[in-house]
Parts: sequence; C-alpha cells; structure tokens
Amino acid sequence: MLHAHYRWSTLKPNEQAVAKLTSEMKLPEMVASLLVTRGFDTKEKAEAFLSAGTEGLHDPYSLHGMEKAVARIRQALEGRERILIYGDYDADGVSSTSMMIRLMEHLQADYEWYIPHRSKEGYGLHNHALEAAAERGVTLVVTVDTGISAVQQVAFAKTLGMDVVVTDHHEPPAVLPEAFTLVNPKLPFCSYPFKGLAGVGVAYKLACALVDKVPSSWTQLVALGTVADLMPLTGENRILVSQGLVSMTEEPLTGMDALLQVSGSAAVNSTTIGFAMAPRINASGRLEHAKEAVELLITQDPDKAAAIADKLDLLNRERQQIVDDIVQDAVKQLEENHPDGTVPSVIVLAGEGWNVGVVGIVASKLVEKYYRPTLILGIDAETGMCKGSARSIPGYDMYEALTECADLLDHYGGHPSAAGMSLHRDQLTAFSASLNAYAEKVLNEEHYIPVLTADLECTLDEIHVQSIELLSKLEPFGMNNGCPRFLIRGTQILECRQMGKDRRHLKITLKQNGNVVEAVAFGKGPWAGLLTEGAVMNLVAEASINEWNGSRKAQLMLIDGAVDHAQIFDYRGIKNPWHKLDELFDHWQSLPENNKGKAALVARPDSGTKLYRQLRELPVWVYDRNAGLIMESAEAAARCRPEEVTVLFIADAPETPEQLNAIMASFGAVERIYLLHSAGEESERVESPTREQFKQVYALLRKAAEQAVPEPKLIGWLSDQTRLSSRMVTKTLAIFEELNFISRDRGMIRLNPAPAKRPLESSIRYNELSLLAEMEHYLLYAGISELTEWILGRMKGVS
Repeated sequence: MLHAHYRWSTLKPNEQAVAKLTSEMKLPEMVASLLVTRGFDTKEKAEAFLSAGTEGLHDPYSLHGMEKAVARIRQALEGRERILIYGDYDADGVSSTSMMIRLMEHLQADYEWYIPHRSKEGYGLHNHALEAAAERGVTLVVTVDTGISAVQQVAFAKTLGMDVVVTDHHEPPAVLPEAFTLVNPKLPFCSYPFKGLAGVGVAYKLACALVDKVPSSWTQLVALGTVADLMPLTGENRILVSQGLVSMTEEPLTGMDALLQVSGSAAVNSTTIGFAMAPRINASGRLEHAKEAVELLITQDPDKAAAIADKLDLLNRERQQIVDDIVQDAVKQLEENHPDGTVPSVIVLAGEGWNVGVVGIVASKLVEKYYRPTLILGIDAETGMCKGSARSIPGYDMYEALTECADLLDHYGGHPSAAGMSLHRDQLTAFSASLNAYAEKVLNEEHYIPVLTADLECTLDEIHVQSIELLSKLEPFGMNNGCPRFLIRGTQILECRQMGKDRRHLKITLKQNGNVVEAVAFGKGPWAGLLTEGAVMNLVAEASINEWNGSRKAQLMLIDGAVDHAQIFDYRGIKNPWHKLDELFDHWQSLPENNKGKAALVARPDSGTKLYRQLRELPVWVYDRNAGLIMESAEAAARCRPEEVTVLFIADAPETPEQLNAIMASFGAVERIYLLHSAGEESERVESPTREQFKQVYALLRKAAEQAVPEPKLIGWLSDQTRLSSRMVTKTLAIFEELNFISRDRGMIRLNPAPAKRPLESSIRYNELSLLAEMEHYLLYAGISELTEWILGRMKGVS
C-alpha cells in the first residue's frame, strides 16, 4: 500500500450551469466545469474572465488617498524636491521599487531609492535611513510594498520635515501611521473594488494615475511581483499578469531576458516566474542585498544584466544549500524538544547562525512536512534579538495570532498565511505558548489534516494534448486560479523509476483501458521503494505537455498518490538477502509516519541469528512445526503484536501450507510483503500430483520392486524414468506407503503384491502434497503478477 499524504476532495460543479455554459459559449465540458467551480458560472462572468481585457481595470483614483498622493508627487516634481523611494527586499518589494524608479525616470524627477538589508536591518522603515535621507535633502518619501504599520517611523520622518506617501498592500494594523496619505486597497475605508493587488500592483496604479500612457513593458514588473508574492490571479491581477507575460514573451526587459536565459526557461508563464525567476530575485535580498536585484530590473545594459543574473543564479544555489542545512537543524531541534514524537499545534524554532534571509523558506518546508503553523527565527548571538518568518495553514490567521501576542514583539506584519516578526530570545517561550494557546481556540483536529482538492475526476483517456491545450484558456495559473487538478482512479503502474540529481524525483508510466501516460512526481523519489509494477494507483495530478525533439505528448505532474491494496516486493533468489534486508530496513526507517507502520521479519529458527542481533529493533517471528509461527523472543513480543505489523520481510519461505496459513492469519494488517527467500530449483520441484503420474510410478514399481530394492537407488531410477524430481518421487513413495502399496524395511522398499484398493484422496499425504505443490509453485516459481494475485486472494480468504 501507499498512503496518500492528503485527504482528497473533489469539487462538484453545478451540472445545469455547466451545461448552459457549454452550450452558450461552445466550450468543452471540461473547461466549462472548471469555470463554474471557480465562480464564473454565467456567460458574462466567464467571458470577462477569459478575455482578461483592459475594460476590467479599475480607475486608479478609486484608491483611497490616490488623489493626494498624485498631487504631492506633482508638487515635488514642480519644486524639484528630492524624493526617496523606500522599498522592501523581497521579489514584490524589488519589483515595486523598480517600478517607481522607472516612473521617476519617466517623470525626470530628482530621486533616490533605498531598500533595507534583510538581516542587518529587517523589514520596514528605519529611522536611521530616514534621518540620512533628510540630511541629503529628501523632503518626500514614497514607500512601496511597505509602510502601513510604520507608525513611529512616519512620525519621526515628519519631525525631520519630510512628508510620507505610503503605498502598500499588507494588512493594515488597528493604529495607522499619520502619513501625508495612505494608498492601500485593504484599508477598511477604501472602496476600491479589488483588494488583491500586490505591492507592485499598487505602485503600478500610482504610475497610471501620474502618466497618461504607461509603457506596456512595466506590466512585466507587475507580473513578477504579483506571482512571486502569491497574490490571487483573478480580477485586475489576472489582467495585468496576462499583459506582463505577453510583453515578457514579445520584448522582455533587459533584466528579465537575462533572468530567463540564466534559468534556462523555454516558456514564459506564471510557473516560470514562480519557480525560476522569483527565487533568483529573492536570493539577492536573502543572502546579500536586494539592491543588485533592483539594478538588474532597471538596467538597459545587456552585459551588466547578464553579469548580475549569473550572480543571482549562484546566490540561489547557495540559498538552496543553506535552506537544506537549516531544515535539518530545525527538524533535529523539534525532535529533541519533543522526544515522544508529538508535534505541537504551532511549531516555533529558533537557532543561532540561522540566516534570517531564508527562514521563511524553511518555515514553508516544515509546514509541508508537519502541516502545522510554523515560525522559524534566527538569533543574533550578541544582542539576543530574533528575526523570523511564519507560514500558516488554513484556519490559523497568522497576522491575528501575532496581534494576540503583540506585547511580546518588537515588530510584526504580514498576511493571514505568512508574516514576519522580531523579538528578544527571552520572550521565545512565552511567544510559543501564546501562539499555541491561540491555536487551541481556533483549530480542531480536522485543521491538522491537509486537504488536496481536485477540480475534476477523469480517466487517462481524457488527458491528451488537445484537452491540455484547451485548459490554457484559463491561464495564467496561480493563487485562486490554480492549474487544474485531476483525480484519476484505477491506473496500473507499468514502470516506476527514480530520476534527477540524487534520484530525488520519480517517473511513473501508467496505463488505464489501453491508454498510457507518463507521470512525473517531483521530490517523491523515495516512493520508488513503495511501488510495484502492476499495482493499481489512484492519484491527483496536474496535466502538461512535454515537448522533446519536436515531439509533443501529454504528461501528468503527480501531486499525491495512493495504492489501496497490499503489495508484494520480489527479491527472491537475491545473492545477498541479508544485505538487501539491511537496505530495505534503512529505507523503511526513513519513511514518513503515514507510510511507515510497524515492521517484522519471518525466518527459520536456524537462519541468520547474527542478523537478528544486528536488527534488534526488528521483531522476528520463526517457523514452528507445530504452532506454525512463534515469536523469536519474549522481548520482541512485548514490543509488537502481529496484528500491528504493516511491513513484513520474509527471509525464508514457509516449508508447509500450515506455516503459510499462520503468516496470513497472524499478519492481517500487512500492507507490504518483501520476499527475500531463495528461488526454487527445478531439481527439487514438487508438482500437484496427477493420476497419470501415480499410475506411471506404480507401473514402474511393479517392474522394479517386486524384490526389495535400496531406496536411494530406486528413487534415482524412478526420477530418470519419469522426469520427476527426486523430492517429488520421495513424496510419491511416502503416499504409496501410507496407502500400503509399498513397505519399507531398513532402507529397502518392496512392492506389496496384493494391496487393498484405496482411493488416492484418502491419503493425508496426497492432500498435503497438493497444497504444498500449489504453495511452492507460487512462492518459488511464479511471476510477480501471478504471485501477487494469489497472495492477495489468500489474504482475502483468511480475512
């Protein structure tokens, strides 16, 4: 078996709405179903969504404070005041800052720009930066993607004689800064129709208010920041990102082109931005300073852009290694803090030397591993100050949770799903306790089970190049408009192999009703040891087109999968079964709990006792001629009951059907069986006896055994004459002896001249031989498909 990581659900579209949309818009039913489940259930809504036309953009002056912001900037332009653009160090902040720089250049303003250092300064406005700007003659500060919670800093700027125009999109706090004006669609008194703009989206709206015709290339920056900041790709964002992607495809900005080249991206879409471009932009601010990323996005020099892009690529690789190292440290710390294996409702971990530029990524990886709201903080060993990032799960509003314990924090800000904060290490214990207490109020058991929602249930024959091309009507994909996910049941695994660096990924070939499709599962390389050819797999996946050497074919991107039946793993006849058992046992120990269960070993009493001591954590059952199966030791019996075993290693094949029955009866919950016993040898093979064979042997006995014959000599001669194995001849003679057809005396065999007539079926040994032959045929000689079917049938019969 393979247990799904998620609890699956499937959206159920209104069938009448789907039928109507299919008819009115001449759409394929699959596309119509997706539109309906996403809320575009009428022709008018669907057309507006699909067209993504500029008529869907809102008047920038609908944003509260926009009129005042424009007036103040124009006043600064006329008076040749020096303007400071104050941004943030993430991809949205970098995009926003670059947008404002391009705007200031376009307006021929006297300006400068500033982004704080992530680890040395942290998020938000800083008094020392404002003071230095004032000394350089700055009289107007325009913030982008930051400032909505900078109450004290804005007040300080006013004492320096500077006005502050705040443009932001983060959640507004209860107390707002007394800036010259605030531009943020999330302000409670702002009536702007679309609340989901990224920081760069707000900056773009300011540009639209100030410039009659904004260059179309600026939408490339909107696309980058919006996708990178995980903003919803609906409403205005869908329109602006669509325009940005078209512009990026047709005539990319110099820096964008360099990013695309260094990332090796052939296609330009939201996935390219999210997984290729944004991480490299973010790497700059995470490990060094975000100013280099800004320089990349504003330069028009191809050589300079290429050099910066190469550096960001190297920084991104370094960032990946740092993240892996901190993840390992964090997991170790969590396990040490909770040796009983429990995981708290909210995970709070902090470490000295942890790079605060990547703690958000680490938090995301721990959420993926444990599915708990997670906060990861880096501690400054000298000052004791902690800076961190949080990632949450549905149902736990991280911003609200931080607000509940605001008295413990020096600073915080963010969204319901992600946030940043700083505090002293002395407050960490109380901080963790407060966050967990909040979880007790708002979360229940169901919140801790991750849910994976599929858009549609379909079959493999519906996944083809033409249907996938039709889905492109819904692009760009992203938050609130995800790439369609399909639930597909009952596919058969034809082949499964690991691929990629360190064999971290998996490629699975699936078949259903004659249709064959390849699936790729990123990060699921360990599944290779949990899947067998022929297994029936249910899965949730996205669909894409794989283009290679001019060939185009459908491909599934597997998100989660499950095998609902027990599986048999065939290592029969392997040269070193104990070494293989070591390897399999290590793999089993590394599995996540949902696929781990309890493991046990079955062997003969005289087999590999040294190994038992080596694998003392592995309970051992041994064959017994009378009981069928017994525990190897009382200590093992105390650790594990047979009904708890889900993984069974069989080192030696059972010698009798009774022993096999004992295995089936004892281990009723087994999910995976690993066969490590030797394969059968033809010279020792027993067969299901036939009347013809018995007649042939008996006829030969009448010729050879009227006088007493030595048993070894007779067995060899009968084996040569009948082509039966010596073992089969021996068992046949035992049946004849039970039926009194022959007699044995001191190693000699003699035929009884006038035996009583008795049917073969009356012999106990005859019936035992039939059962033994069947068991050995499957366990020692049959192919894995035939063997699996037989064992599963036996397991059902026992249950």
